[in-house]
Amino acid sequence: MVLWVILLCTLVSSLLGGLYVLGVFRRRRPNEPPLEKGTIPWLGYLLEFRKNSSEFLKRMQRKHGGVFTVLIGGYYFTFVMDPFCFGTIVKESRSKLDFRTNAAQLVVRVFGYKPVEANHSIVHASSTKHLMGDGLTVLIQATMESFRKLLLFNLSSGEKRVWREENLFHYCYNIIFRAGYLALYGTEPPRGAGNKEKAEEQDRLHSNQLFQEFRKYDRLFPNLAFSALPPKDKREAERLKRHFWNVLSVKKVWQKDNISGWISDQDQLLAENGVPEYMRDRFMFMLLWASQGNTGPTAFWLLLYLLKHPEALKAVRDEVDKVSRESGQEVKAGSPPVTVTRDMLNQTPLLDSALEETLRLVAAPMLVRAVLEDTCLRTSSGTEFCLRKGDRVALFPHISVQMNPEIHEEPHKFKYDRFVNPDGTRKDFYRDGKKLKFVNMPWGAGVSICPGRFFATAEMKLFVFLMLGHFDLELVNEEEEIPAIDISRWGFGTMQPVHDVRFRFRPRF
Repeated sequence: MVLWVILLCTLVSSLLGGLYVLGVFRRRRPNEPPLEKGTIPWLGYLLEFRKNSSEFLKRMQRKHGGVFTVLIGGYYFTFVMDPFCFGTIVKESRSKLDFRTNAAQLVVRVFGYKPVEANHSIVHASSTKHLMGDGLTVLIQATMESFRKLLLFNLSSGEKRVWREENLFHYCYNIIFRAGYLALYGTEPPRGAGNKEKAEEQDRLHSNQLFQEFRKYDRLFPNLAFSALPPKDKREAERLKRHFWNVLSVKKVWQKDNISGWISDQDQLLAENGVPEYMRDRFMFMLLWASQGNTGPTAFWLLLYLLKHPEALKAVRDEVDKVSRESGQEVKAGSPPVTVTRDMLNQTPLLDSALEETLRLVAAPMLVRAVLEDTCLRTSSGTEFCLRKGDRVALFPHISVQMNPEIHEEPHKFKYDRFVNPDGTRKDFYRDGKKLKFVNMPWGAGVSICPGRFFATAEMKLFVFLMLGHFDLELVNEEEEIPAIDISRWGFGTMQPVHDVRFRFRPRF
């Protein structure tokens, strides 16, 4: 009899524990945001959120206002849609709101890399040194050299001006990915005197092969991040990961010439912190995706928007030509290709604004913090809401800021000069008469802001500068509509199109 009582108590305890884990007993406490658990225990709204994150959050916002909590895949996420609350959240101490917890889980799942305690400080220190300031100048020079190899190497004023036709998304992603890869991870060393051309041809071949494999992985990325890959795709993802761990292994990278300080410094510091070589190989793969996963798609949208808005294309191209002339260079028959410097990229307010406008329209990251202790915050209206330990707090600025008509007039329209005043200075933005600090957040914010944002911006601007400066561009079908976005990529940075667009280009002179 006693045994049966013990077994029954054990069964009941296990059942109650399981129901607790599934969230059945969760109740809203005083001052907590409105709570939505959905109809499926543990899963909650995962399926609806994955189907279309943006539409799901818009629906919840209409129902509950600026702050609400929803159950998604075993975690309770409190979404904060009030931009005046963003500063408090992104500045809150790590002891309360920690961005590393969620990030660490993601990189293990997606790249097989397990971060060490010193990781954040290593990445931050190296990025500050090499992706900003004087280090950025050096890296821009290396990227310019990469574009010379990939984009301008067969550009000759003696050649006939023949139109070349390509898929715009593939072309932009391909060229920028390869240029960034060569600038960061190094180039093939010439094997003997006079073999520079062979080494450059090898760089072109190898970087293109790497891009083809990268695109296979990139297509799997959203479902991989949500652990939602079917068996066949899961096997392919594992194959691709092993491929990149091999191709980007530290042994192979260190055999290259012209390795960037950003790559070499981080590998050395990880080694000094006791990170084994096989794990550093995985770190190299993570850095490749972090640095090159969004720049090519963003450049695609920027060029497409410019091609669909002739007045914008003319204004930005005129600015590019003016900056080239003032640097003592000019694209004309018989002249060498323009060498673009960091100083030149700092003199393009219209290109800056057009790029920022593009990011406003298509960049949709989700900023997540793990709640490590009960924390209370206050909205702009003065209402206090509390976050529960163990939950997640999330910002989705694409809806709450970037596409907010109270902040950006006609938010669905591309306005290349939206972010710039007539005198070239940056515009300020307001809501309800109050100046906003956060009006566009493609790079995140606070301690988790993208450390490579200055290099990424320079890389995209450099590519567009060279394309507009050296080539005539036009869509094959001028009446073609802007393609829809792939909604499976909500929350992972720059959106991608559901289909490509054909364009053609030829040397201007």
